[in-house]
Amino acid sequence: MSIPAPHALTPAEALAKLQEGNLRFINGQNEHPNQDGGRRQSLVSGQDPFAVIFGCSDSRLAAEIIFDVGLGDMFVVRTAGHVIDSASLGSLEFAVDILNIPLIVILGHDSCGAVTSAIEAKKSGVLPKGFIRDLVEHITPSVFAAERKGFTDVNSTVVEHVKETSERLVDRSRIIGDAIAEGRTAVVGVSYHLSDGEAQVVSGFGLQDD
Repeated sequence: MSIPAPHALTPAEALAKLQEGNLRFINGQNEHPNQDGGRRQSLVSGQDPFAVIFGCSDSRLAAEIIFDVGLGDMFVVRTAGHVIDSASLGSLEFAVDILNIPLIVILGHDSCGAVTSAIEAKKSGVLPKGFIRDLVEHITPSVFAAERKGFTDVNSTVVEHVKETSERLVDRSRIIGDAIAEGRTAVVGVSYHLSDGEAQVVSGFGLQDD
């Protein structure tokens, strides 16, 4: 099987571009790049995003806004609590193996409702109804991991869940693991602060050789 051609940006360069955009957002200096009619027309025949965001579905976590990017810049996959399932995993593998995206960002945030539900379910021993239960069961291992480190509050647990999600993604996906080993992509865990807009890097795989 042939190895996909590398992206024009390295994983480290892609991360730097996101961090620059986030700094503009924090400082209220958004440039709103790639959001006009010309950009829209240029993407009709194809796309070449430089990052894939696997983030929480929370309405306060609009990835293109907090990183100050535009159309065609990011491939976005979202589930409540950035829980990995077969559809999200397939989407991330598509981003890496077909679109050759050099950076995967696992994006969590303060006061996450899904993480809060998992913490409360663990404390009470009562699981929620319907498929929300499945969501909580996927997050609960991160709650235990946080507690082993002495963290019981939601925001510290969110950080641990971001780290755990990053590790699970690399462990579960051979496609992504191989891409990291080949230096074609990296996985970075980021925790977003609702109050000041900062997207803080908390973990990473595959950046050390860039």
